[in-house]
Amino acid sequence: MTSLRKLGSSDLEVFPLALGGNVFGWTADEAASFAVLDAYAAGGGNFLDSADSYSAWAEGNSGGESETIIGNWVKARGNRDDIVIATKVSQHPDHPGLSAANIKAAADASLRRLDTDRIDLYYTHFDKPEVPVEEIVGALDELVKAGKVRHIAASNISPERLRASLEFSDREGLARYVALQPHYNLVSRDTYEGALQDLVAASGLAAVPYYALASGFLTGKYRPGATVDSARAQGAAKHLGTERGQKVLTALDEVARAHDAEVATVALAWLAAQPTVAAPIASARTVEQLPALLAVADLELTEAEIARLTEASA
Repeated sequence: MTSLRKLGSSDLEVFPLALGGNVFGWTADEAASFAVLDAYAAGGGNFLDSADSYSAWAEGNSGGESETIIGNWVKARGNRDDIVIATKVSQHPDHPGLSAANIKAAADASLRRLDTDRIDLYYTHFDKPEVPVEEIVGALDELVKAGKVRHIAASNISPERLRASLEFSDREGLARYVALQPHYNLVSRDTYEGALQDLVAASGLAAVPYYALASGFLTGKYRPGATVDSARAQGAAKHLGTERGQKVLTALDEVARAHDAEVATVALAWLAAQPTVAAPIASARTVEQLPALLAVADLELTEAEIARLTEASA
């Protein structure tokens, strides 16, 4: 069995690939989502990433559809103690923002949809600089003390606000962020590397990057002249016209051939090998998309291959 990775300073142990729940209830209905979740768990996966707002953007949805599907699946399979569930607060249409009252109300709503008594990892989805970090951390600490949340984390936050949050937690002896979910991949490195990555490393946090495959661009299926049937095709295709995008694809192809591996697996393996990264996040709307994602757990790149990809993506 693939060895699990410790998530920062927490007692959570996670599979080296987090399964993104953004597609559940959007491009994957409940039956398709159950099939993907079953295959992920069968492959050793135990780390599910969702948010209270997934997928409010889809026509006919109101937000929370992903959490509801995950909750239904966990209940149907009776595997709650085997699964690490991560979800987020601040973007649900009915519960926007990070006021203390909203954090608590949103957490209760997430718990109902997930049909569980605790959230393993609770992220602030998008930081709200107008709300003092003392109010945010204080509310999150209350959820931890109440047993509703096991560990807390942040996403989409500046180094300054993250540092202030950690310092407040340390000073007051309150719950402390154990992870950061940054936008980070081979064609988007400045969104994490630098001050944010340095702070995560110095503070003992784990990074759980989203957009790990750049909306599908790093699967290698987007090539000049190719048409891809995907709701995210436009976001992925924009990298095709850049010099860096072309260089990265060339390097990924070379390394993939050397390992007889999928391009997506190599892109995830580069990310998983970066300092502070515990588990990249990637989603699959069909079971057929999963093997390339799960394979990251068993692909170890050489130092030369990591350097080749790092140079191509500079």
